Amino acid sequence: MENALTKVIGSNWIAKKAKEEISSITDDLSLLSNAVEGKAKWVFNKLKGKPLRTLPDLLRLYNLPPGLFPRNIKCYEFDESKGKLIVYLTSACEVSFKDSSVVRYAVRVKATLTRGKLDVIEGMKTKVMLVYIKVTSVAVEGYKSDKVWFTAGLKRSRPKDAYEMPRDAFSVDEF
Repeated sequence: MENALTKVIGSNWIAKKAKEEISSITDDLSLLSNAVEGKAKWVFNKLKGKPLRTLPDLLRLYNLPPGLFPRNIKCYEFDESKGKLIVYLTSACEVSFKDSSVVRYAVRVKATLTRGKLDVIEGMKTKVMLVYIKVTSVAVEGYKSDKVWFTAGLKRSRPKDAYEMPRDAFSVDEF
């Protein structure tokens, strides 16, 4: 009797553990499948040569003003899984915005894009007094916020409506 009971309990335990392992394997395969699907879409769009959205539409989707970058960009790359954004311009350039602020862009601007924030920026400077200072972050604090916060040494706010439309840039000799 004891032997039979041990076999029944042991087989139930084995069945339970097997179900847990199969469930774990199924979850792992699902994650792998989603990752492969995401990368396949990225590769397909890269080969096609066109991103799914324009850069202003992408920025708008992430709750940032669509005019943060000049109108005359060459192209951009965005890895949604890592949030890595790279914007390519034809040359180093500068844009004057309607709030009198000036932003200078390198030929390639790299950043991390998350909801309401462009962070770890490389290749963007803003004019403070007579000097250009590296911009490290651009953020909008809320969906209905009317301010854009630029971090370039200090964190300063600027009116969001100054960055609502992409503007033409003019070339500069050096970034």
